[in-house]
Amino acid sequence: MHAWEAIEQSLAFIEENLTEEISTEELANTAGLSPFYFQRLFKRLVNKPVQEYVKLRRLAKAVESLSNTERRILDVALDYGFSSHANFTRVFKETYGITPEEYRKDLPMLNTFDRPEVSMNYVLVDEGIPLVVGNIVLEIQRKILKKPEIYLGLETQVRISRQIPVGESTSVDVPGQLWKRYHMEKVLVADNLSTGVEIGMSYMEDTMRDFFLYFAGGLAPNLPRSLPEDFVKKELSIGEYIVCRIEAEDFEYLVTTALNQASKYLFSIWLPHHSLTTEAFSVEKYYYDSKDMACMEIWVKPIPMKNRD
Repeated sequence: MHAWEAIEQSLAFIEENLTEEISTEELANTAGLSPFYFQRLFKRLVNKPVQEYVKLRRLAKAVESLSNTERRILDVALDYGFSSHANFTRVFKETYGITPEEYRKDLPMLNTFDRPEVSMNYVLVDEGIPLVVGNIVLEIQRKILKKPEIYLGLETQVRISRQIPVGESTSVDVPGQLWKRYHMEKVLVADNLSTGVEIGMSYMEDTMRDFFLYFAGGLAPNLPRSLPEDFVKKELSIGEYIVCRIEAEDFEYLVTTALNQASKYLFSIWLPHHSLTTEAFSVEKYYYDSKDMACMEIWVKPIPMKNRD
């Protein structure tokens, strides 16, 4: 057994026992490792200490439970190992920046910590070869965009350190909130939009600052004479792109866990192993006309590392 397979076993054990007491010693025994070596290996592969990871996964599940407003917050807290309402509220606010009561009132989208697919760090696929891992399928290839695409939508600033996966932190999901707003307001430009394609575009204006700009919008075959207030126009320019296609069983899983896992694989594993970096932007392209599978693509413009300034 490879070392990473032992950690995968412990991750599966954690998922199955989130409502039970989980000790580091028990996890080490499950993995067949000493507690000392297990903790070192776990933090290296998961990027979180063992008990912090357990806490974050419990909170992620608690967020799902809180969406059911018929359940008392105290019951949710006790289900996931928190000793009291006050203890749960303190940890929840430290993690997400809002209280459980505030979350339940507005149900904002949150950056929760997903179970990682550790095996993805040890598999390198060639262009055009699908990779099946966990509940997703991804495939990476090159595409040439010969005609620019114009999109209409909204944009906002996002703090890098508070955004998963790039910042590995948890908070209110600012891009997710922008998508909610866009889907409420896109009626203002509906006559100009294609119903089949939307994009989320992340780009940096100043690489020295701790934020990036995020745009959420729809493909616009026809441009209006003027844009409604707060709406902006973005262009996906012509050129060569590295495109990572992702498929999942349902759309919610696709745009959360699957997107995070695929982004980590593309930027941390695939591009560096091919001696590539990218221009300071990326595009999430969502397709709504696929009936069999939920699918999307990540588009980036490659730059050979030796040519990077």
